[in-house]
Amino acid sequence: MIQKFADIFEIPDLRKRVLFTLGVLALYRVGAAIPIPGINGEALRAIFQAQTSSLLGILNIFSGGALGQFSIFSMGVMPYINASIIMSLLQGAHVIPYLDRLHKEGELGRRKLNQLTRYLTLFLAAFQSFGLTLMISKMPSPTGAPVVGDPTPFFYVVTVLTLTAGTVFIMWLGEQVTEQGIGNGVSLIIFAGIVDRVPGATLGLIQLVKAEEIGLIKALFIVALVLAIMLSVVWVETAQRKIPVQYAKRMVGRKMYGGASSFLPLKVDQSGVIAVIFAVSLMAVPMTVAQFTPNSPWAQKLQGFLSGGNVFYELIYAALIIFFCYFYNSVSINPTDLADNMKKSGGFIPGIRPGEPTGKYIEWVLDRITLGGALFVAAISVLPEMLRFAYNVPFYLGGTSLLIVVGVALDTMGQLEAHLIMRHYEGFLKSGRIKQRWFNVGN
Repeated sequence: MIQKFADIFEIPDLRKRVLFTLGVLALYRVGAAIPIPGINGEALRAIFQAQTSSLLGILNIFSGGALGQFSIFSMGVMPYINASIIMSLLQGAHVIPYLDRLHKEGELGRRKLNQLTRYLTLFLAAFQSFGLTLMISKMPSPTGAPVVGDPTPFFYVVTVLTLTAGTVFIMWLGEQVTEQGIGNGVSLIIFAGIVDRVPGATLGLIQLVKAEEIGLIKALFIVALVLAIMLSVVWVETAQRKIPVQYAKRMVGRKMYGGASSFLPLKVDQSGVIAVIFAVSLMAVPMTVAQFTPNSPWAQKLQGFLSGGNVFYELIYAALIIFFCYFYNSVSINPTDLADNMKKSGGFIPGIRPGEPTGKYIEWVLDRITLGGALFVAAISVLPEMLRFAYNVPFYLGGTSLLIVVGVALDTMGQLEAHLIMRHYEGFLKSGRIKQRWFNVGN
């Protein structure tokens, strides 16, 4: 493993990509620490300390603590994720024929869809930043001090423009990491914000043990539970259902091809952390809408519901995760196309007829393994939060955070491994071409 990390910096192109990614993440963390003027930092910190288990606390984790400081990056990538969800739903439901045509136009259509997603992100960022500014300016702090001392119209205009510009800039940074760096840029930005809280969480747990507010046995239980969750996430994220595929022998000219056996790998959790991110992002939308009428009875009930710690909140959160696990699979995997491609290449699943029956069988298997993966992801996301609420166990990094950290780390490590194998394989080919040339001459 150490040698593989050393190999990263021996390959110029890969080294450039890794350093570029680290530089972008460092720039994001700097921006997340720059607060917007006119904010009472102590009052704001008191609010978020009391809202650790709520949706507001989860959004603060997703923003890497930027929301808790009300910095220029407080919105994070949530508007971009919401825009991506809306565009994916519109394409999946075939509501707008124009989007269906763009989806079938290949690379050019994909660029146009990305452009439409950016425009929608700009609109949602402006809308959500205005709602967030209203919420922060009118939210009472536990100390009684106002978060915003003088909420003038100028403050609202400047804050909304700053938050919107920050979101657009983060979106651009994420796209640059995806194109020129390593890993998925948006996921890595969320990952960096969560990991940044790990040292503080560890120090806070140690201080609680020293102050004897929690016992040593309880602290060890917390550490063991976190490690168990991490190991289980790694196990599920790497688990696959391998469907055997047999290729028939066929004659091409005077040579016989085929006859080999392979398998079709289907991941148990195909969506990874995408379903969790989508679920949290979608649940933040009602909170934003409620800020336009914060004193209305329905808005106060909604805010109380989204404060977390109740069974119905966790059930809705888990249901959204399960839904997005299935939704992501329906968008990313087409069993009919897999069956057609398998049939064209002379492959078949033993005991299953090629063509439509193969597609139905793949869909049948995919639905069942997705259910197991979705239930696992939902349980990991909900159970630590329920334990924290029921037994006052201080999980500074809940199940949602651990899922994202482990999932993004595995995805990034997989891309690094692919780059390393590709570079090394090219090196083998250089020496192999000479051998192949002499082999052909000898024949």
